[in-house]
Amino acid sequence: MFENKERTDIAELREFGLIKHLTDHFKIRHESSIKGIGDDAAVLNFGNKEVLVSTDLLLEGIHFDLAYVPLMHLGYKAIQVNLSDIYAMNGIASQVTVSIGLSSKFPLEAVEEIYKGIALACDKFNIDLVGGDTSSSKQGLVISVTSIGYADKKEVVYRNGAQEGDLLCVSGDLGGAYVGLQILEREKQIFLENPAIQPDLEGKDYIIERQLKPEGRRDIVDLLAQMDIVPTSMIDVSDGLASEVMHLCQQSEKGVTLYEEKLPIDPMTYETARELGLDPTVCALNGGEDYELLFTIKQADYDKLKHDVDISIIGHITDKNSGCKMISKSNVVHELKAQGWNAFKL
Repeated sequence: MFENKERTDIAELREFGLIKHLTDHFKIRHESSIKGIGDDAAVLNFGNKEVLVSTDLLLEGIHFDLAYVPLMHLGYKAIQVNLSDIYAMNGIASQVTVSIGLSSKFPLEAVEEIYKGIALACDKFNIDLVGGDTSSSKQGLVISVTSIGYADKKEVVYRNGAQEGDLLCVSGDLGGAYVGLQILEREKQIFLENPAIQPDLEGKDYIIERQLKPEGRRDIVDLLAQMDIVPTSMIDVSDGLASEVMHLCQQSEKGVTLYEEKLPIDPMTYETARELGLDPTVCALNGGEDYELLFTIKQADYDKLKHDVDISIIGHITDKNSGCKMISKSNVVHELKAQGWNAFKL
């Protein structure tokens, strides 16, 4: 990727020089960030707020493929997927730390591209970069992000609070990231067979972006606060809708009835899935990486959000003995099964 451009060997800067070079331009935005990069540890002060912390690890060849993932997009996505965990607790993310492991194939210019993406995400979502680490790696590119946020104690939402009769809601639309990945994988295989053929991604911008540049749903957290709704349970859709629904049910010790006709699927996702010989519903249920928010609300809150076009009510919570079920468009009852991403099934 960088063979024909000027290359700066990272070894010339050494570890602390590299950190300074990459992070000197990052601004501190939050009063809670007492001390950021430049000491042995960051110093944060959240006063009387509950502090939220989450960590994600991204590995080359497991979580991303540099054959079609631009480095700037990778930096952006690395931040986004982590912020999503804070939003899934109904919290506001405010700081991140970023640790990165690099093989010798990466020049400084490549790492700068990753940090441009990190900076874009920090700017867009009002995040302070307050620390991290760098190391050499013999396993390819490794990125680890820890996100830190806060919420009032009474507004923190866990996975285990769903109650019988609660409405099951999801933001945005589902399956787009998975179908976008299938398009990228198809074009990669065509390129490997014949490098003279250029990728054909025309008309697929939305689903490609859903895969390469997902957006954490901070806006939904703000929207729920404006509506005066505190969900009874919540999780982000990273491993597939079916898997996340079952997490909520298992931890809340409840069942669920889900309606296929209520699943929000974008027309481009639907049409492209069909083109690829895939079932759009299966893509929505098991695809993953949509990073939408899945949550339950009390029936009394229904009127507050029933007209919001970005939130879909897709089912309701039942008693544990009823199990986890989906009613198909043809009114057939199916047992819900989690077939999404398994980090250890390689």
